[in-house]
Amino acid sequence: MRHQKKGRKLKRDSSHRKALLKNLTRQFFEHQRIMTTEAKAKEVRSLIEKVISLSLKKDLASRRQALAILGSRDLVHRVFEEMPVRYENKESGFTRIVKVGNRQGDNASLVYIELT
Repeated sequence: MRHQKKGRKLKRDSSHRKALLKNLTRQFFEHQRIMTTEAKAKEVRSLIEKVISLSLKKDLASRRQALAILGSRDLVHRVFEEMPVRYENKESGFTRIVKVGNRQGDNASLVYIELT
């Protein structure tokens, strides 16, 4: 039984999976929208929502937690400047996943994950 085992493995070991999700999160905040597979998008959505929720708190501890995820001070600064203005009245649901189609090589379902 898989009790208390949330999250997708994405056919990677834990360190590779962690690096993949952090890189997808960084790319998302740099470009505001990324195309990826549906499983990766559903998994990275939780990290993105967490960073945006941290930016709404506007305190030093939240900045440091966001820095641990994003790894770039410039990116953290940009997120903490833009997101609170954009989502001042919203508590959750900052992203949406839009289905695009299937990838030609392996027929994986591709989606855009973007800000609402």
